[in-house]
Amino acid sequence: MKLGARAFKTGLATAIALYVASAFGLKAGVFAAAIAAVSSIQPSIYRSVQTIIEQIQANIIGATLAIILVLSVGNEPFLIGFGIIIVIGICMLFKMKEDTTFIAIIAVIAIMESTQMPFIEQAGIRFSAIFIGIISAFVVNMAFLPPKYETRLFEQINSTTNDILQWIRVTTRHLSDQPALKREIERIQEDIRKLDQTYMLFSEERTYTRKKGYIRARKLVLFRQLIITTKKAFNVLQNLHRMDYEIEHFNSEVNKKIIEEVDKTLHTHEKLVLMYLGRIRKKEQDPLEKISTPDIPNLVDQLMESYDEENDRMTFLPLASNLLEYHNELVHLKKLLVSYQNKE
Repeated sequence: MKLGARAFKTGLATAIALYVASAFGLKAGVFAAAIAAVSSIQPSIYRSVQTIIEQIQANIIGATLAIILVLSVGNEPFLIGFGIIIVIGICMLFKMKEDTTFIAIIAVIAIMESTQMPFIEQAGIRFSAIFIGIISAFVVNMAFLPPKYETRLFEQINSTTNDILQWIRVTTRHLSDQPALKREIERIQEDIRKLDQTYMLFSEERTYTRKKGYIRARKLVLFRQLIITTKKAFNVLQNLHRMDYEIEHFNSEVNKKIIEEVDKTLHTHEKLVLMYLGRIRKKEQDPLEKISTPDIPNLVDQLMESYDEENDRMTFLPLASNLLEYHNELVHLKKLLVSYQNKE
């Protein structure tokens, strides 16, 4: 099991909230402070800044509603439940996020809970404790272990791409174990979903100079194209998996051509990733370019011409379409990468 930075930040924020609440004599509210700290940890600095104002507002909404209910009708358990329903409705009205709504719910429960303490004093202590929890999490998010989403994103792209390309190579040669490949496709789908999440977090990071902002904007465009190209490769893998039996019984010459051209395409994809890493020297002319440049459009034409029946053509049309889309995205990725490296 691997613990990430967010786990450490959650523990640290909780400890800070407990210490601060105790130091201010808010012992009746330390539990609320801890829960608020845990629910306020965000995966990026930008989200932390964006969220803190909403969470303070949610704390105020929850506390205000709880005080009004207790002073007007009491604090019976069914009234606490009613208060939670109302506060959720208010948060939905203001389109607040789930973690923000949770802060409002904590405020309602903490303030409406029965104690021996005078109600107004109790309400003030627990409102303050929740506020301390929110601020503690915000300080930890800002000061400790800021996430490096650029590095994480490229590592995820590189790992997912390598997995896809390896499986395509095995599948085009009809060597893949179908149940194992099916499980891998499901895992890769989850990896691609995580890719999109990490890209979103990376895109939310902010820069404070125009020059850094320009460099980062160009990186975002390049990373987005890397992800799009990886997704197109995955689409090819899915179609190869679905059509493994049909492809195995292709005309032998067409089958060889598929392996040859797909291998060239995968080689091109790998070479572009290595170019981004700076592991390939820049040359005016690549001596292997002529023999390693894929000719996917010609392959698609051969694939379509090999089958006279309309139904057969329609069967193989998705694979042909995926191969063309993959090829076109690689061409676009190469242009972006060359432009990116020339302006470094």
